[in-house]
Amino acid sequence: MASRELVTHSSEETIACGREIGALLKAPLLILLSGELGAGKTTLTKGIVSGLGAAAGEEVTSPTFALVHKYGDGTHVYHADLYRVTDLHDLDTLGLEDIFSEQAVVIVEWPEKLSPPSDWPVMRIRLEHVAEDTRRISITEADDGKH
Repeated sequence: MASRELVTHSSEETIACGREIGALLKAPLLILLSGELGAGKTTLTKGIVSGLGAAAGEEVTSPTFALVHKYGDGTHVYHADLYRVTDLHDLDTLGLEDIFSEQAVVIVEWPEKLSPPSDWPVMRIRLEHVAEDTRRISITEADDGKH
């Protein structure tokens, strides 16, 4: 398991960091994004989706109310926000089982509400709000999907 830590000082830097991460990824992969409200999870996701070539960063929006957004024609990227999920019924209505049957990259905000599939590689990313525009991004990569 490899770990690294990055610090960004603006939204633009956070997006650029996400692009660098995204350019290195391949499906299937589950990315678990954690951090408090406003920590920059969706901002980082804009860069990851862009780096994967699935959509331009400005096309990526928070799925807070839709809960899941899908990007890309080749490699599909799913961005799920589980903040508003309150119970297993809510989780079951998202269709995540179908998503996990694809060769996709799945990015999940508020992952503590999810029981991820055990056979997918997992990358954990924690964002911390250090100062007004400064974010600490801690990345832990698991090679085998076991957590």
